[in-house]
Amino acid sequence: MKNNLLTKEQRLTRIRNYIDRMPSLSTTVTKVLAVCNRPDTSPKDLNHVISLDPVLTGQVLKLVNSAFYSLPNKITTLTRAIIMLGLNTVKNLALSTAILGTVKEEGPPQGLAMDLFWTHSICVGVIAKALAAAKGVPVMVREESFIGGLLHDLGKVVLTNCFPAQYEQALESTRSQFDVLHAAETVILGLDHGLAGKMVAQKWQLSNAITDTLGYHHDPGKADQENRELVAIVALANVYANIFDFGTAGDPYQNYDQLTKLLNLVGFKWGDLSFLLETVEDEIEKARVFLDVSKAET
Repeated sequence: MKNNLLTKEQRLTRIRNYIDRMPSLSTTVTKVLAVCNRPDTSPKDLNHVISLDPVLTGQVLKLVNSAFYSLPNKITTLTRAIIMLGLNTVKNLALSTAILGTVKEEGPPQGLAMDLFWTHSICVGVIAKALAAAKGVPVMVREESFIGGLLHDLGKVVLTNCFPAQYEQALESTRSQFDVLHAAETVILGLDHGLAGKMVAQKWQLSNAITDTLGYHHDPGKADQENRELVAIVALANVYANIFDFGTAGDPYQNYDQLTKLLNLVGFKWGDLSFLLETVEDEIEKARVFLDVSKAET
């Protein structure tokens, strides 16, 4: 049956089958997530898990000694690296390594230029973290903002691999109709990348906050109440990245009524965001190291 004749339920079945074939998170990553989710976890506990995985150990040391953190002295021990980075950052590194490695294994999407796609994703993560810091949110939430921004568009990877011809139609419709991409996806496929991203997050048993971010970054009001600020921050960062053309994920046109709503949700005026232009490009270059570490061969 041709893709354009599939019902929504048949498309959902194809997406589920695709996601089911994606590798599960490794035992190490699963243990890292479990350890970090315990309220009494210490760097020693995390060291015990990571030290059994030489690749992840090397990635943690590479990250802590990168320009992203600009530490004055080189860190050579895993325990010290975990202390300096913090449990949440190490968790995010392990998670990003697993997810980006899986995306790489599945092959580059036909409808998206992956270099520009990941540049956009990095930018959204960096901006989201900067916005969270400007609001004075706790450090752990800032790290969640970065990882949520980095991963927010994963559903596009799923859709463009499951329905390459139809996804190209959605991209073309966005360009020709000056419309937002998730609306074009819904018209052509009957669903959008938020739903696909949420399904991936559920397969991997990601945190509820990250799952909501992938699922609802175009409609933060649908997120659980405790996650709405985080989702709105990532959504605002996404719009900002699109407006200023930091990479591209196929969405050049913005809904400015939605932008106003997001500014109100997050508690900023547009003029308040001028500080981002002064720092975002430098921060993106630093954050590329995080991405490079995460995408390293395993």
